Amino acid sequence: MPGPTSSGGAGCLVTTEGLRPPGDATTVRVRGDQVLLTDGPFADTKEVIGGFSLVECADLDEALAVTARHPAARYGAIEIRPLSGT
Repeated sequence: MPGPTSSGGAGCLVTTEGLRPPGDATTVRVRGDQVLLTDGPFADTKEVIGGFSLVECADLDEALAVTARHPAARYGAIEIRPLSGT
């Protein structure tokens, strides 16, 4: 399959996972010393995150090149984000 697994043999794909539907989500908010739980997604939107792929790339340019070859980029949108703390 073209995409993160075929970035010139770099083998940068770490994992790909699907997510359950937004209705299965629980949203967690902490306000002061209270933990507030809400059944359902954070926001009611038309677009949802259906899954994620974690790739390890040298820099943003490599991540963009790898992502441009992902099949989902042809019919949807793929958001690229660094991990927190990196």
